[in-house]
Amino acid sequence: MARTKATLGDGVRLTDYLGASLLARVYPLELVESVLQEHGVQSQRVRSFPAPVTTYYCMALALYPQAAYEAVFAAVAQGLASVHGGVAPRTVVKSAISTARTRLGAAPLKTLHARACKPLASLQAQPHAFYGQLRLVAIDGSVFDIPDEVANAQHFGRHKAAGTTSGTTSGNTSGTTSGKPSGNVASYPQARCVLLAECATHAILDAQLGASSQSENALAQSVLQRLQPDMLCLADRGFCGYPNWRKASASGAQLLWRCKTDWQLPIDQVLQDGSYLTTLYPDQKSRRAGTGAVKVRVIEYDLPQQRGAQERYRLITTLLDPKKAPALELATLYRERWEIESVLDELKTHTLERRRTLRSKTPQGVEQEFYGWLLMHYATCWLMHQAASAHRLKQRDLSYTATLHLVRRHQPHSGAFPP
Repeated sequence: MARTKATLGDGVRLTDYLGASLLARVYPLELVESVLQEHGVQSQRVRSFPAPVTTYYCMALALYPQAAYEAVFAAVAQGLASVHGGVAPRTVVKSAISTARTRLGAAPLKTLHARACKPLASLQAQPHAFYGQLRLVAIDGSVFDIPDEVANAQHFGRHKAAGTTSGTTSGNTSGTTSGKPSGNVASYPQARCVLLAECATHAILDAQLGASSQSENALAQSVLQRLQPDMLCLADRGFCGYPNWRKASASGAQLLWRCKTDWQLPIDQVLQDGSYLTTLYPDQKSRRAGTGAVKVRVIEYDLPQQRGAQERYRLITTLLDPKKAPALELATLYRERWEIESVLDELKTHTLERRRTLRSKTPQGVEQEFYGWLLMHYATCWLMHQAASAHRLKQRDLSYTATLHLVRRHQPHSGAFPP
């Protein structure tokens, strides 16, 4: 559904919230240095491209996806010049950038994301981000193309091209010894990821990257561990299974997941709002033995007025009390899950712009670039959140694309890195 873009009002500019450096405000230098020290990659001597600068630079790569490595550094240098009294740092060559990125690795950026990317919404200022006292979050997965290099193809693998028959090489290999496509697989290697995001602000709270051959359910295992007791997690039917349900509910979070309509869910008790209680088991053997039982509530409904809607939808939830969580409210609430589809669109379409793939030619570089990509997305959402909160707007009514373009224009003049 098309949305009317909200504005901040006369005389108020989003640039007022950029400050001296967006990235340094969201990811303070002290935190970055602490993470680098923890991973043993903090620079021990003065370099032309020290580790903290390399960390911020990996985020800036996502801000300028169409620019060459050196051009991204040139944009960064303009910002450094503004905070250093007009004295720009000396330029660096591409080989120095590659060396610095290799020396840094991917692990510090992953840790930085886990440490710094927290939920943004507050119950007092953004009540629409919650159901009662529960913060609305969602989980989903996607694949994206990466550069066609032998190392990437061997590590991440390729999908079978659409319309091909079976018989291609399985696993996470490319199908050929050279890593090049064999004619019945996709042109580019692909990586798969699973994300956990806050629905109202689109802030990505956790992510797991893997090979294209890995299932979303396998990647979701570590992401589900990041759920908190104050969250209500929404998920589509692809994630709905006994192992994931037990893993997610063990976190203390409440769950509202869509499940397949062909699941056998015997009715244990019909509730006053038309929903019913049932019991999940790991498998049929456990059902017969009565072991591993998990009580859930089932909500079934249809959308007769919606074009393209399926005949029947089925949700299962840990919210068992129909008085505290009526079925109609939960069915309506489930639409919030689609916000994570917008998160993926922001990442893959608007942040990458026209770029077909990421840039990195090695698996470690891909992972490093992936988390830099997420860190840049979170910083943009953080900026939107600051502006929306100050003017009592819903953040989703602001334009992510417009904000990103604004950051691209102003970041070279505000300083991408702290002094």
